Amino acid sequence: MLNLCPVKPTNPTRTEPIIDRHDQFMSLNYPRYPIAITRGEGCRLYDTEDREYIDLFAGFGASVLGHCHPDLLQAVHEQSTQLWHVGNLLHTEPQTRAAEAIARYGFGGRSFFSHSGADANEAAIKLARLYGRQYPGPRGPRHKVISMSGSFHGRSFGTMPATGEPKVREGFEPLPAGFVNVPYDDADAVEDAIDDEVVAVLVEPIQGEGGIRVPGPSYLPDLRKLCDRRDLLLICDEVWTGAGRTGRFFGYQHWDIEPDMMTLGKGVGGGLPVGVMSARDNVAALYDARQQGGVKHATTLGGNCLAMAAAATVFEVIDRDRLLSHAVRLGDHAVHRLQQLADRIPAIKEIRGKALFIGVDLDIRSGDTWFDQVGDVVGKCLERGVMVNGTQQSVLRLAPPLVIDEELLDAGLDVIEDVIAGVTGR
Repeated sequence: MLNLCPVKPTNPTRTEPIIDRHDQFMSLNYPRYPIAITRGEGCRLYDTEDREYIDLFAGFGASVLGHCHPDLLQAVHEQSTQLWHVGNLLHTEPQTRAAEAIARYGFGGRSFFSHSGADANEAAIKLARLYGRQYPGPRGPRHKVISMSGSFHGRSFGTMPATGEPKVREGFEPLPAGFVNVPYDDADAVEDAIDDEVVAVLVEPIQGEGGIRVPGPSYLPDLRKLCDRRDLLLICDEVWTGAGRTGRFFGYQHWDIEPDMMTLGKGVGGGLPVGVMSARDNVAALYDARQQGGVKHATTLGGNCLAMAAAATVFEVIDRDRLLSHAVRLGDHAVHRLQQLADRIPAIKEIRGKALFIGVDLDIRSGDTWFDQVGDVVGKCLERGVMVNGTQQSVLRLAPPLVIDEELLDAGLDVIEDVIAGVTGR
């Protein structure tokens, strides 16, 4: 039996003073819930009142092995007693191990380490521009990047114009030029947008912020063929879909293609801030300080020893514990349960995703609803001790740690199904 409301400790750390201090001293960028989390264990979180929550979103997918995984604890602790940071003018074993793992489980690319997915996408976009200068078109150097509507590639100035979400860009104009957004899952639209200045196509194998949108079977293969034919770089943004989230080490592997570059973030650090840009040899050579006569792109703390020890361990644990097949099995189980609910509740329009990356598309106008958008569903689940997330106003997102077991997943799904069923009173 899962105890979602355990007895409170006799002297709990109170929530209100933490929130008051937060509101006094922090920039209020985020619409936070009135909860303060103090500890995590596996796929459970505990707040200042020692209330337990089932975590089915893993901190936007970052805690891919759950909270305080013993292997991560050991790896980071051992590394913390030896070396934290020396800068990128020196070699370190943890950084090399992480790069080896990404190459081994991916397409053999060379890794550049940064702090986040946005940083990784910045590195990829800059590298694409170097490629366009090295291999110009008939009108000179190529610099444009085609990305997709509904995409999310970051909030930095270099990634905002690539992000296909207008709300991300509002108020920050003028943005850097050289970016074109076209519809997702439409290779013809990409081809129509190509001109002599285009150098790369940036795409999420599955759109995360866009609502867990899975493209058709020919989309990524068609993009790969198109890029080969037009000498364009195919960049796969794997910030959400990398590190086992979709039942493969990297999302592009579902379509039997290989990109020229991929970017990673979120889960690759197991909860520590890690971004990765991995590129084929001939593309990565354009960042090679020895070949280029100097540094073309850099970061101070990217690839620090603690983060790299965690990243290398993430891949080791996923492989050793067969978490890819585990994620596929539990994802199929969750989708089957949710589909059974959808068969009898019209408020569910569609269920989509792969493995433990699942979107439940709700019809917020259906029947006698009590909610205006998916955030109301998320809030009701949170009140009952289950953490999920919503996007695009109507899509409920599930992305639990890959280590979750079926019993705990079912307990969370029980709450989700009960909350959604309450939408139509059925």
